Amino acid sequence: MNDQERLEGVEQALERLKEALADHILLVEGNKDVAALRSLGIDGEMFCVQSGGGPVKAAEYVWRSGKKAVILTDWDRRGGNLAHTLRENLASLGVEYDDTIRSDLAFYTRTYSKDIESLDSVVSLLEGRASQP
Repeated sequence: MNDQERLEGVEQALERLKEALADHILLVEGNKDVAALRSLGIDGEMFCVQSGGGPVKAAEYVWRSGKKAVILTDWDRRGGNLAHTLRENLASLGVEYDDTIRSDLAFYTRTYSKDIESLDSVVSLLEGRASQP
């Protein structure tokens, strides 16, 4: 897979994320993740799992809102474990969630990054590389 294909995959995942914002809350690890997503034009409601009290509090927050969740944790071991715990907690409360966007972002950016907080930098890098002949 070349950088142009990676960029297209990331852009498609971000477009799906923007479409989900109407009825989903984004579950991210921390404030740097929020900043990176905002710089990419993602302006929806976000909950920082780490500073917000952990996965149980995050699941309860989404449940009380009546919305669905998008799990956007990092794709390193810690982020994977957190995503697993979030899935369990959300499911126990009957909250629908999407973790496919996280999987797609991980797939397309894994060569360059392992986290959400550097996603904006990776997109800039891919845009630069894709524009070269």
